[in-house]
Amino acid sequence: MPDSHAILSASASHRWLMCPPSVRLSEQFPDDGGSEFAAEGTEAHELCEYRLKSAMGIPADDPVPHLQRYNEEMEDCACGYATHVLSLVEEAKQTCSDPKVLIEQRVDFSQWVPEGFGTADCIIVSDGTLRIVDYKHGLGVLVEAENNPQMKCYALGALEIFDVLYDIDTISMTIYQPRRENISTWVISREELLQWAENTLKPIAAMAFAGEGEFCSGEWCGFCKAKHNCRARAEANLMLAKHDFKMPELLEDFEIELILSKVDELASWANDVKEYALKQAVSGKEWHGWKLVEGRSVRKFTDDDKVIKTVSKAGFDPFEKKLLGITAMQKLLGRARFDELLSGLITKSKGKPTLVPDSDKRPEVSSAVLDFKDE
Repeated sequence: MPDSHAILSASASHRWLMCPPSVRLSEQFPDDGGSEFAAEGTEAHELCEYRLKSAMGIPADDPVPHLQRYNEEMEDCACGYATHVLSLVEEAKQTCSDPKVLIEQRVDFSQWVPEGFGTADCIIVSDGTLRIVDYKHGLGVLVEAENNPQMKCYALGALEIFDVLYDIDTISMTIYQPRRENISTWVISREELLQWAENTLKPIAAMAFAGEGEFCSGEWCGFCKAKHNCRARAEANLMLAKHDFKMPELLEDFEIELILSKVDELASWANDVKEYALKQAVSGKEWHGWKLVEGRSVRKFTDDDKVIKTVSKAGFDPFEKKLLGITAMQKLLGRARFDELLSGLITKSKGKPTLVPDSDKRPEVSSAVLDFKDE
């Protein structure tokens, strides 16, 4: 049963831990059916489950014939996931002769979160260490295992099942995100996890379930159904926008630093409001001072086959031929074959300098180095 059906789902725990009342506020908005990215992620999870079960000799139905977004990249990701999980199982066997492996396991953490449950991609149980593995197919946002509340909720649910059967003192949580070349693992003791559950998770979850607590805007707003017209988010971003009345060279350093820390969220909020207003206008709502118009149109052929025949008959080649880009080529060949054939024929230039928070794991580039490059 997907954890999206839970009022306080594990997958949304980062948001409701940061902004407890957002849960009940969101209930007045209908589901939008999910994005194409979410649909692709769901299919990738189905394939991962099948490849892992097959690798472990567990009977399972092949979902490939029914996957609308299946491609070589998804296949490579699923096979890589299965291989990585099997390596963790072998690791578990070093301390436990017969570790237990559960795939797409429903877990219940309602002892700390009202009606809380979720579905963990993979749980490996052994004496000493409980391992939780979560597959992420997304390419846009890098997901870290460190202090990841979704993973910690899954771990609590797994402890509820196995704590009395195994001597568990350590929990290892792994995010497997192949399209970002990201395998992130974080370890926490059983005692620390339970302390967090009692002192942080439980009281905030109680507030969220009751619709209480303070609204708080931040990057976690991105998946909130109320993000388009949440007053707290609007006030926070409008407060920042007031700095626009001063030219950048007149701002104090601390003001520029504040803007840098919030500008991405400000842009995201503005785009969300604009998208919401457009959808409402298309549905018939009239906004004072605004009107719907027809956007830029794109020319297209009405019959490709006739165009090909006509142009060819006139003595011209109607086709454009060019080398596939690296991403498209990798999808065509599959990751393993791509690396085998073309790894020696790829170069990667230095990226354009960009400002990021100190928490970013990329190494800092000295401005002196950049000056030398320019020369």
